[in-house]
Amino acid sequence: MALQINATKPEHPALLLELPWHLPLEEWPQEYLVPLPRGISRHVVRYARAGDEVIAVKELAQRPALREYELLRDLDRIGIPAVDPLAVVTGRTDPAGEPLESVLITRHLGGSMPYRSMFETTLRPATMHRLMDALAVLLVRLHLAGFAWGDCSLSNTLFRRDAGAYAAYLVDAETGDLHPELSVGQREYDLDLARVNISGELLDLEASGALHPSVDPIEFGTEICARYQGLWQELTRTSVYPAGKYHYIERRIRRLNDLGFDVAEMQIEHASNGDTVTFVPKVVDAGHHQRQLLRLTGLDAEENQARRLLNDLESWMASQDDYAPGDPLGARPEVLAHRWVREVFRPTVRSVPPGLRGPMDAAEIYHELLEHRWYLSERAQHDIGLGTAVEDYIRNILPKARETLQPTDE
Repeated sequence: MALQINATKPEHPALLLELPWHLPLEEWPQEYLVPLPRGISRHVVRYARAGDEVIAVKELAQRPALREYELLRDLDRIGIPAVDPLAVVTGRTDPAGEPLESVLITRHLGGSMPYRSMFETTLRPATMHRLMDALAVLLVRLHLAGFAWGDCSLSNTLFRRDAGAYAAYLVDAETGDLHPELSVGQREYDLDLARVNISGELLDLEASGALHPSVDPIEFGTEICARYQGLWQELTRTSVYPAGKYHYIERRIRRLNDLGFDVAEMQIEHASNGDTVTFVPKVVDAGHHQRQLLRLTGLDAEENQARRLLNDLESWMASQDDYAPGDPLGARPEVLAHRWVREVFRPTVRSVPPGLRGPMDAAEIYHELLEHRWYLSERAQHDIGLGTAVEDYIRNILPKARETLQPTDE
């Protein structure tokens, strides 16, 4: 069979043809590889450069490679946080004509880290709780979309900083299946696998001395179940309210928004006696604050980053002379939002030297600066201003954090 490259974009095959597909992935020369931290995988995985992009290359049999490629494309279409599939390469042979395994190619998720790299310096329990929160949110989003993961674990997840929390991304979809809707049994099977896998991974870290001494691997494994169940209950439970108390429904929707979810469809039924109203959120979409920020400013950020940026945007708008909500003569929110991006957000982010940013994206940098402003203002007992906070952050914080912000090879 001749070498074939199935790609999502027409420009990718030309870039990928430059790579040494005639060699097993383990034998690729260093000149093609990018030294980034890798997690544990049942397959050989390497990071390489294709043009201006960093790609992850995973070697596996042709059938599962093609299947995972299509599943990742499906997840991308429905807006699930997962690595971006770029191509599948099949028909590989070595110089002697012997067949080599196919490869799946995904785009490297900028600013992300596998959990083992995060544990190179012992994580505090509070940070581990945030990882569990992120993984629980990811699993709930997958299940709401009808995706049964089949192998939920820390190893199959990448984590990105998200305004003091973390956002979790699915890496390995090889064992997954997409359905119109999942049964209770399918969800519970996924959840039980997650509990066992996470406990096992933490026990492995404990044996290597990389786990905080106060962390119980078994308890943290079961924590994912409790966090998942609480979030799933809040997103899907049926509420019964007294007739006429429609503000209760609005309050429930606002609570879902605060969790980062939008109600895209709902079912409301009046009781036959007219005394009660039953409310069921039928379709719940994640990314409430992401969509709001994108609509207002054009900025694409993680959910917690978006929430933080929106809060700063609203405070800034309230300080503007032409901000007059409800007044037809006042500036529209979209106009003010773009002015904030032009006059506040971009100049602030650009004032941080690129060499000191590490893997942080613009939204995370801005969040860090807001946090530093709050800290300095609390210490000074007055608002020290964003400009002063930026100067102090660049001078006193970033140089010390540079080594931890830069990804290192394993």
